[in-house]
Amino acid sequence: MAVILNPYIHLIDNAREALEYYRLVFGGELVLSTFGGSGMPMDPSESEKIMHGQLTTTSGFTIMASDTPSFIEPNPGRTVEISISGDAADELRGYWDKLADGGEIEQPLVQAPWGDTFGMLVDRFGIAWMINILGS
Repeated sequence: MAVILNPYIHLIDNAREALEYYRLVFGGELVLSTFGGSGMPMDPSESEKIMHGQLTTTSGFTIMASDTPSFIEPNPGRTVEISISGDAADELRGYWDKLADGGEIEQPLVQAPWGDTFGMLVDRFGIAWMINILGS
C-alpha cells in the first residue's frame, strides 16, 4: 500500500449525511464506522455517530470524516485536518518526527483502539495533522 494524504473533515452531527452526499457527487466506495461499533467507552446516545468514515473515489482521491462526540469541544476553526495513512511504518514515523519538531503533540503516536498506531499534532505553522500507521 502507498502512503495516502487526504483531508479529514470534522463535523458535529452530520458526517454520515455529508459523506453520503459526497458519494453522490464524486462516486466511489463509502465505508462508515460508528462510535458504538468501535468498542470505545462513550455516551450510549452517541453510538450511531460516525467515528470514522472514508470515501474512496474511482478518480483516486479519498475523503475522510467523523462526527465530533460530546466529550470533545468543537473547534469551528479546525474542521479540516490533513491525514496521512498507510503501512510504511518507518516513512510515516519519519514524517511524524519532522512534523512534531517545533509543533505541539495533541495525541502521542500510540496504538489506537482500532489496532493501528495513531497520533495527532499541530505543526509549527498551526496545521493539524493525523498520522495512522496501519496494522502496527
